[in-house]
Amino acid sequence: MKVKFNNRDPVYVQVIQHFKQQIAAGLMEPGQEVPSRRELAGRLKINPNTAQRAYKEMEEEGLIYTERNLPSKITRDEKILGAVREELMLEAVENFITSVQSINAPLDEVVELIQKKYKEKEAGEGGSHD
Repeated sequence: MKVKFNNRDPVYVQVIQHFKQQIAAGLMEPGQEVPSRRELAGRLKINPNTAQRAYKEMEEEGLIYTERNLPSKITRDEKILGAVREELMLEAVENFITSVQSINAPLDEVVELIQKKYKEKEAGEGGSHD
């Protein structure tokens, strides 16, 4: 588990964001056990209190659950899982729109370019050319 932390957002928020991205991408499955708070802190080299805060927030959001003394697990609630995916897509779209509007790009050209690039990515073309 690797997370690149930025200096803008609180670390616990970035940890939550990482979990959401992993869930939305299907890399963490519903019902899957998550690392213990102490284990997560060690893996990410963060303060255990920060890991605890991230888990507390994720439990409040319903993203993870803990039964008695068993390890915490990713929720199986389809509504919550769908909301996570929608939240991430909406955030990406809003960031994209802000960028595109800043250069006054016409909507029809933007949509056409999105469709073209999306299809290229699906076909396995359009990879990065470093």
